[in-house]
Amino acid sequence: MTARYILAIDQGTTSSRAIVFDADMRVTASAQEEFTQHFPQSGWVEHDPGDLWSTTASTCRAAIEKAGLTGDDIAAIGITNQRETVVVWDTETGKPLYNAIVWQDRRTADYCRELRDAGHEKLITDTTGLLADPYFSATKLKWVLDTHEGARERAAEGKLKFGTVDSFLIWKLTGGEAHVTDATNAARTMLYNIHKGAWSEQICELMDIPTAMLPRVMDCAADFGMTRPDLFGRPIPILGVAGDQQAATVGQACFKPGMMKSTYGTGCFALLNTGDTPVASKNRLLTTIGYQLDGKPTYALEASIFVAGAVVQWLRDGLGIIKDAGETQGLAEKADENQNVILVPAFVGLGAPYWNPDCRGAVYGLTRGTGPAEMSKAALESVGFQTRDLLEAMHADWPNADGTAGTLRVDGGMANSDWAMQFLSDIIGAPVDRPQVVETTALGAAWLAGQRAGLYPDMQGFADSWALDETFEPSMDPDTRKDRYAAWTRAVQATLSV
Repeated sequence: MTARYILAIDQGTTSSRAIVFDADMRVTASAQEEFTQHFPQSGWVEHDPGDLWSTTASTCRAAIEKAGLTGDDIAAIGITNQRETVVVWDTETGKPLYNAIVWQDRRTADYCRELRDAGHEKLITDTTGLLADPYFSATKLKWVLDTHEGARERAAEGKLKFGTVDSFLIWKLTGGEAHVTDATNAARTMLYNIHKGAWSEQICELMDIPTAMLPRVMDCAADFGMTRPDLFGRPIPILGVAGDQQAATVGQACFKPGMMKSTYGTGCFALLNTGDTPVASKNRLLTTIGYQLDGKPTYALEASIFVAGAVVQWLRDGLGIIKDAGETQGLAEKADENQNVILVPAFVGLGAPYWNPDCRGAVYGLTRGTGPAEMSKAALESVGFQTRDLLEAMHADWPNADGTAGTLRVDGGMANSDWAMQFLSDIIGAPVDRPQVVETTALGAAWLAGQRAGLYPDMQGFADSWALDETFEPSMDPDTRKDRYAAWTRAVQATLSV
């Protein structure tokens, strides 16, 4: 094989990135572009699909150029993406019917409440492993069809396509030749039967969604199509696809049941590998597909925090008290230890284990002396507190779970903050392992494509290559940990009661 590099596309909530990995899975070059977030109403979050595509295409070209390579050097492409975000487009023109409705969007909260009141949530959970929540794709898709006259008829005739971001990008990359997705993204739509490995006709009928508009579901490592020759100078196979949190699970080599990772990006997402058994949660966690290879799904318990890194963005863009995310660590170190400021960042509701889309953020413990340092500290601590919530629920559902009993593997942008990771270890009372490659989402996508292309090692070989950067050990005394977490719990309950 003359092509010895893998191109990983990481299309996220606030930016698109492309990373070139060499034959040893080392980063050769990368490029990243932010794009505009649209907030038409309170609780509504949208993207222009054209921005998703243009930033993806331009960063891919830029990363290849920075690496001093051409399309001839790229053996395959792997894609990882923000999940649950909905795009509907015209089959003939490729033009989106509406803006992409982002996973954070809460506009369908009332309809989800109607589903629960009508007793439909049990069907949804038993079939998809998910809850009736606006977080997932199905109700967003229904909203698009409801608000565009004739859309359902056009969809049933094959004139409209639905996809999560991976499907839309593959459609664009292949020039409209492939309308596909992988099992991990399909599992997040609230339309996919994770036990049978097929779209649920019953749920589609319940929501009046034409099945003709849904993509074909494939393994995470599969032949998804070839790129248009004009994009990179020659057609390149797309061989790996996984939703961002599942890609991070793969990138962290969490291949054994009981292994667990937590990714800190815009939100925070913890996944626990439960092997070939889908575990039904008793604590309102999600049962999902961690990855699927050779037709065999590996299941996971997942817990989602809607606002993690986004709380730091809020400090920067909303309050204007920092200019760069990296400033928060230094400010937190300077904070007055006698002030116990608690920030509950429910800007778009609270995710697991509360699943309340209607509550909004709150700050407790403010004094005249509260300033940027104390707010920065409270923001970083909020991520640790929310992670503790997730781990408590996971441990209750699966007593053998790592995290509260063992070690938690972390990744994502916020994992670079020593202060935040030390507090995380302190508040969960367990070691936190940060790998040498903290951007494991892109690495997971690259490995899926690279091993399919025959360039990268098998699962065991990849797991053996996982390398530790630093372990954070808990240093907070148990009584302080108990008191701090109890104060957080009271703050959450107060926020929920408003």
